[in-house]
Amino acid sequence: MKLNRVQIKNFRLLRDVELFLESETSVIVGRNNSGKTSLSEVIRRFTSDKNATFYLQDFSTECYEEFCAAFKAEREGKEESEIRTLLPVIELRLFFRYNPAQPRLGPLGEFIVDLDMACDEALVVMRFEPMDGAINRLFDGLPEEITDATRKLFFREIAARIHNLYGIKVWAEDPNDASNRKESSQSAVRTLLKTGFINAQRGLDDITTKESDVLAKVLEGLFNNASLDTADEKERKIAEQLEEAVRTIQETIDSDFRSQLQQLLPTLQTFGYPGLGGSVLTTETSLDVHRLLTNHTKIRYEGDSGVLLPESYNGLGMRNLIFILLQIVSFYREFRAQAHAPGVHIVFIEEPEAHLHPQMQEVFIRQIGAIVEKLNKEHEKDPEWPVQFLVSTHSSHIANEAHFESIRYFLPSPANDRSTIWNTKIKDLRRGMSSTKPEDKKFLHQYLTLTRCDLFFADKAILIEGTSERLMLPIMIKKRDKADTSGPKLRSQYLTIMEVGGAYAHKFFDLLNFLELQTLIVTDLDPVTDVGGKKCLVHEANATSNACINSWFGGGPNVPNDLLEKSDEEQIRGRIRIAYQCQEVNDGPCGRTFEDAFLLANDAKFGVSGDTPEALAGDALAKAETFKKSAFALQYAIDDTDWNIPKYINDGLAWLARGFVAPPTVPVPPEATVVSEDIAEESAND
Repeated sequence: MKLNRVQIKNFRLLRDVELFLESETSVIVGRNNSGKTSLSEVIRRFTSDKNATFYLQDFSTECYEEFCAAFKAEREGKEESEIRTLLPVIELRLFFRYNPAQPRLGPLGEFIVDLDMACDEALVVMRFEPMDGAINRLFDGLPEEITDATRKLFFREIAARIHNLYGIKVWAEDPNDASNRKESSQSAVRTLLKTGFINAQRGLDDITTKESDVLAKVLEGLFNNASLDTADEKERKIAEQLEEAVRTIQETIDSDFRSQLQQLLPTLQTFGYPGLGGSVLTTETSLDVHRLLTNHTKIRYEGDSGVLLPESYNGLGMRNLIFILLQIVSFYREFRAQAHAPGVHIVFIEEPEAHLHPQMQEVFIRQIGAIVEKLNKEHEKDPEWPVQFLVSTHSSHIANEAHFESIRYFLPSPANDRSTIWNTKIKDLRRGMSSTKPEDKKFLHQYLTLTRCDLFFADKAILIEGTSERLMLPIMIKKRDKADTSGPKLRSQYLTIMEVGGAYAHKFFDLLNFLELQTLIVTDLDPVTDVGGKKCLVHEANATSNACINSWFGGGPNVPNDLLEKSDEEQIRGRIRIAYQCQEVNDGPCGRTFEDAFLLANDAKFGVSGDTPEALAGDALAKAETFKKSAFALQYAIDDTDWNIPKYINDGLAWLARGFVAPPTVPVPPEATVVSEDIAEESAND
């Protein structure tokens, strides 16, 4: 049994999303404020919190207009059933995949309501919605209509009332028939599904004035699980031995320590104590293993000469890794210790890369499956631990090391023409790129693994040919930003530059379109005499050897002189633009590669000469071929930056800079942030 997919509606940026889960580990990537943390938060509230609630701020931004529409319908005297359909709800739908031939379905049986023997999916619906009879109370006493003057008051009152008039309902639903349902409860869901959370804020940072004992708290949790009657026999025996050791110490204290303390008591007799019929005072010292672990046991590292070093003396990266591993072990033992084990265990790990160096990040994501395998070997006779990990990360090292098809890309995008309203799209690489050729997917995975590119975290991308462009492009971007005093600046946008070469850039088309990433592909004309022929100048060529250009324009041989006539529209497809060498001036010479195009754009600086455009192009190429590419690029990227940007690159950068809409840092409209102080305080503490 596995949790196959989840659907979420109206929770923050997750307006209407569906997430398919891998059977072992799903890796969630995306930029900041893309909804990754919201995913774990909405699942935590519905499935873990015994007294879960939601607040006005938790509703997606578009829901605020739905509250207004429901209010208007109520004021117009519409039926309660119609008003209820207009009111927004926060909903979580959990789809469990199981084997119908399995004789015992355990806790999942509560949620199977269909009679289709071929159906292998069970659906659990959890919804935060208005309670019965709450519609009138929700809008009672509010202004007769919502205007600019009354809007804030309206939402202030709605925020305060939601807390008491909304509640959580749970039911099992037939995946093929929404009308076939059976009421259930959150406790039944917790019996079926167990969740664990390792949050990004783990309290590991060094504190100079107070020692942090984060790992010791995990140790306490391990002991608590081992003390349960249903715990593994070996672990329970260790816990019993610890308790026996404490009892032995306590007996010694009761006999020796008590006799010493007793000598302090006679001084009270001077005040007439104990008096007639009074009791004699004595002492009893009580030791408790739990309190010893909580207050008096600390994790230490062995140092030289028997000196024990405090927990905080180890590096943050190592402590972070130890903490995550101990938490995973704790989740595993807690699961095993339950009398009736849930059918599925979902563990969220948020930003495991914190404080870890790149190689350790890669090892972690590679080894997480091996950790589970090792733990399962401790109980080979028992069913395997049905754990599924959801790892959210900002690390390109983790994203690139993970299996390509396990990645789920969270993309914030405008909900409509109003750029202040944003929602999240969840892009599933397994399903979204299923039509991509297997050899291309293999290439992309290997390339991403080798190059550590940041495609999953960037706003925009530039794909380039080679070393010269890679070294000089940052200077070109700086120059263009400085020259364009009124337009958007590329240097203030999240930009990634990838060196892919003209032979491979076209293999990224599917991925770039799937990620909806605005991309500039800077490539070379690479003119040749004929298809498969020798390289030559542009005016002599009947074809190009550039695979990216040939893939872009398709058809027969692409003649370079014809390519120079292509319009801007022909060089743009959706969010991708291709840029190759062009004439710096009308009827002027055209370079065949970056280096000679650079010389033609700075002909006076390099002394390019010739009586005709063809002669100028030939002289530029001859001079360019005398340069060593890396030395050439370093010289004009560092030592000498007084030059002009080749036109084809400058035009491409200008296009890339335009059309940029920055997502809001806090995706909540101002009118929705006004809540009563008590509600705001409860929300902050939730």
